[in-house]
Amino acid sequence: MSGKQQAEPGRGDPARPWKIATGILTAALVFCLGVLSQTLLSGRSQTDASATSPNAATTTATPETTRQTVDPSRKAEQETEIAKLARRQENDPMAKGRVDAPVVMIEYSDYRCPFCSVFAEETLPKLQPLIDDGTLRIEFRDLAVFGDDSVAAAAAARAAGKQGLFWEFQDALYRKLPNQGHPDVKDDLVMEIATQVGVPDMAAFEADYRSEETRAAVKTETAEGRQMGVNGTPFFFVGTRPVSGAQPLEVFQQIIAQEKEKIG
Repeated sequence: MSGKQQAEPGRGDPARPWKIATGILTAALVFCLGVLSQTLLSGRSQTDASATSPNAATTTATPETTRQTVDPSRKAEQETEIAKLARRQENDPMAKGRVDAPVVMIEYSDYRCPFCSVFAEETLPKLQPLIDDGTLRIEFRDLAVFGDDSVAAAAAARAAGKQGLFWEFQDALYRKLPNQGHPDVKDDLVMEIATQVGVPDMAAFEADYRSEETRAAVKTETAEGRQMGVNGTPFFFVGTRPVSGAQPLEVFQQIIAQEKEKIG
């Protein structure tokens, strides 16, 4: 990715992915208990074997139910490990927002996931004011779970990112693809989108898109996400909080506000 070295989630602490995975599972348990006790807002996510339409499957969560109710010392350890996932690298083409923003949202997505597309088209633009005022930074991570076309789409976005057009390519691709099923992403579509967003060096773009190095980076990042227990898309770490699914805007806004308040 633009020749930049990225921090790897498990490096320096072999137990770290397990600590984070435990935190995710704990949050999921708290969430399930919350579902039984109250009516919740709707959120949408997919795993490899889930439904193929954004209207076909729902999961639910609120800031209240995703809040941990575990031993305080264990909760603090989990939150510390999650916070370390933020790379905060200058000039990261797959990130937007100030490096020193108080809240970092890490997004794991697959371009062929319809719920990821819904988040990108409907919710992400409405978070822009929080990016603009310095509150929020978003760091994108690939979780290419729907096969070779998912890897190809992610590689194409990274190739565009090397020329400063990662987010433009991502937005154009999501808008081109239908928000249902797992649409194909073939070479002709990739080149069409690259031309549409104005990639200046198409030869370099194509070389980066097709390179094994780019695709290996996508697969490595996907494996790291899975190792931490992230198997559905979209999935987010907002500050120190795991959030599953394309939640309503208000859920993200509330969690961001709570995470900012914790920092002071």
